[in-house]
Amino acid sequence: MTKRAVILLSGGLDSTTALAMAKDRGFECYTMSFNYGQRTVAELKAAKKVSAQFGAKKHIEVNLDMSEIGGSALTDHSIDVPTGEAIASEESIPVTYVPARNTVFLSIALGWAEVLKADHIFVGVNAVDYSGYPDCRPEFIQAFEDMANLATKAGVEGGKVHIDAPLIDMTKAQIIAKGIELGVDYAVTVSCYDADNEGKACGECDSCVLRRQGFEAQGFKDPTIYQ
Repeated sequence: MTKRAVILLSGGLDSTTALAMAKDRGFECYTMSFNYGQRTVAELKAAKKVSAQFGAKKHIEVNLDMSEIGGSALTDHSIDVPTGEAIASEESIPVTYVPARNTVFLSIALGWAEVLKADHIFVGVNAVDYSGYPDCRPEFIQAFEDMANLATKAGVEGGKVHIDAPLIDMTKAQIIAKGIELGVDYAVTVSCYDADNEGKACGECDSCVLRRQGFEAQGFKDPTIYQ
């Protein structure tokens, strides 16, 4: 019987590695991206390329404008993306956190998984080398899985939905090493919070810093194209 999984795919380093790991585990992969009013639409183009490279059965892009509620530097252009000293001076939860984003994304992925009769949803969250977002913690993933099995037909009828977060305990360097082992072309991915329309990275935001440090720690050449 074919194992199906829905993979939340932003087009960045982490979600691409999660897709590669799902594929390696033998899942028939269905990828889902969100056009949610983010600054960087280049990541959506990257997601399509990555999805095709890994032979996803289907890729869909959901339009969901979270800029209507704002509250994040990623969806509100009046809020600057922190760089340099501004990153270090931020409080524990930075302004690049998008309120309830992973909860919303996982909920929509859960709906698609029900339609597909897929019992696994992969998400590339990480709780080691990350920006301190509350919805990237193991506690959140477990709580969402518990909720998913209360809220779905499959859960009520005795099935089980699994929320797979295979990167949750990995460092960025470990994630990169795993991705390279599985054939990920990181030159295609876009991780920057403030990349230009061509996907060129700013090199100064928190995401760029963590990505660059990961490549340096592994001794791999950073394929990121910078502005």
